[in-house]
Amino acid sequence: MEGRPLGLGPLGGQQVHPQVEFCELGQRPRISSAVRDGSLPLGEAGSQAGSKLRLGILGGSGYGGGELLRILLLHPHVEVCLVTAESRAGRRVDEVHPNLGGLTDLSLTSLQDTPDWTGFDLLFLALPHGRSGQIVPKLPSDLPLIDLAGDFRLRNPRQAEDYYGSGHADPSLLQSFVYGLSEINAPAIASARRVANPGCFATAISLALYPLAARGLIEGRVIADAKTGSSGSGAEPRETTHHPRRANSFYAYKPFRHQHLPEVEQVLRQADPQWDGGLVLQTHSAPMVRGIFATLYCRLHEDAAAGGAEKAEAAVEEAFQKHYGDQPFVRLRRGSPDVNWVKNTNCADIGWVLSGRDLIVFSAIDNLVKGAAGQAVQNMNLMFGWPPTTGLIFAGSHP
Repeated sequence: MEGRPLGLGPLGGQQVHPQVEFCELGQRPRISSAVRDGSLPLGEAGSQAGSKLRLGILGGSGYGGGELLRILLLHPHVEVCLVTAESRAGRRVDEVHPNLGGLTDLSLTSLQDTPDWTGFDLLFLALPHGRSGQIVPKLPSDLPLIDLAGDFRLRNPRQAEDYYGSGHADPSLLQSFVYGLSEINAPAIASARRVANPGCFATAISLALYPLAARGLIEGRVIADAKTGSSGSGAEPRETTHHPRRANSFYAYKPFRHQHLPEVEQVLRQADPQWDGGLVLQTHSAPMVRGIFATLYCRLHEDAAAGGAEKAEAAVEEAFQKHYGDQPFVRLRRGSPDVNWVKNTNCADIGWVLSGRDLIVFSAIDNLVKGAAGQAVQNMNLMFGWPPTTGLIFAGSHP
């Protein structure tokens, strides 16, 4: 018990949660060799009877890494074998993330201490922006990856350097990653070996706009007004994220220059290659911990509005229903959603109101789940042939 924080971990001789299993890296890999040499496609690897994927998380001390652990430790088909964190190497996971007490005996390790990657089936990279671009070129090219940072989201390396402030160690690697917006790119994700997880604002905004852009229902400039909770700034405290500053305050940041702006534009051009209406994105810090709420102001195309209000409303609803009617994590709402309804879930709640040709779309997500770790696990499920909901069914809270 020496060094174990009080109240955390298996106490009084009790064992770790009976549904949670752990792997020994020294054991012979169960399925990784076949996955890595290509003889077993990823989509078939997940169906191997009695096999569990061996996972590593690089960057496990932050909020994104903590959410990955919270989800993956109870996922029925995976084993978490490694969690790295350079600044907290040597500390127990449940000391850094007390909410995971009793679920794991893992300790955080240094990336430098990892001997090799032979026994791993998949790595999650939950590292600060810029760090993945330095590490990925050093990893085996056949090792499946899901990157939660922004390093591989943008196809244009000049945009990546312009908005993130640093270039890639190897820009050619950008094309090896599939953009992981689960509800939009599912077929490509299912056949991918490397996935770039979308940004949190980009997820909320893109899911709300994609069906409309794909059907040519909107024209002209779109204005996106988006608010986020303090957890979006990460676990390391800064002046603008300090509690006395954030708790009872509301302010804008990064006008016209938020790094998720070109990401959303990239998605809209995928939806409609002719789209050139322009996007204004203004982000705000809101006095809450979790959640993103985006309000999107659009102009309905004149052809969509020509048949009158009833037909225009039907066209908008049909666009959302066609794209998301069978998607388990997108919930369509009448009017405004509420951030509280999506907290701690992998859901995106989308609502809208229409007046003449003026269309307002609302989108609410949990920035740490659907905007980060939850979507990453959803992408893993797609890559390995499991139902997208596997390990991701969490009810929201009310109130």
